[in-house]
Amino acid sequence: MSDIFDISGRLAVVVGAAGGIGRAIAEGLAEAGAMTIWADKNENAIKEGARESNALGHLAQYRVIDVLDNIAIEELATEFEDAHILVVTPAILVRKTLSDQSEDDFDRQVALNLKSTFLITRAFGDKMAKRGRGSIVGFSSVRASLAEAGSGVYAMTKAGVEQLLRTLAAELGPQGVRVNMIAPSPVDTPLTADVRARADWYDQVTSRSMLRRWATPSDFVGPALLLASDASSFMTGAILAVDGGWTATDGLSRVPNSESG
Repeated sequence: MSDIFDISGRLAVVVGAAGGIGRAIAEGLAEAGAMTIWADKNENAIKEGARESNALGHLAQYRVIDVLDNIAIEELATEFEDAHILVVTPAILVRKTLSDQSEDDFDRQVALNLKSTFLITRAFGDKMAKRGRGSIVGFSSVRASLAEAGSGVYAMTKAGVEQLLRTLAAELGPQGVRVNMIAPSPVDTPLTADVRARADWYDQVTSRSMLRRWATPSDFVGPALLLASDASSFMTGAILAVDGGWTATDGLSRVPNSESG
């Protein structure tokens, strides 16, 4: 049964591998036997990550990439046209009300969260379709379906990512390429540093999880391996909630056995 999770010898490209969820997944896929390509704009971080992976006996390389440079993305997809697995994680959140969001704030979030996902998955998806196999794993968010004041533009981009990748799943499925998504609740990464810096906000997020804790980057390694491997061979166009039960409730913390009238 363990063979269905075996990705030994498969080539996995992780875009956004410099830190947070991307780094954890790159490390996890390497541990599972994949040959990993660490791609990010932060050269120092991915160089160190690939070096540490190789020191553990894995096969890893790194590539510096601007995820908004379409020519560079096409070159990366051509260089690693035999990739079996693609994981795309980059995102930015500008936490402001809609009335306070500047046009530049809007454009930055749309570009990094949505346009880059389009450019990267299109480039690698085309190569995978020609070979007749591949697994693409993108990242959505609970915010794609649950509104929060101050996260409107971010939420819009993540809803866009879901529809973008569902469509890609429909278009590439006949060619043997699977496209799935992971939707996290807030994760303990630099993206949420402003929330974690305030005790009241931190506690609110903690209480909304059935597990009464924040997600950490390592929580996404298993789900990513599931979607990357043959264990999910009949899954495509799916959105896997990895949110500690966040979306299964209305998010309110209640005392058991209480009454309200």
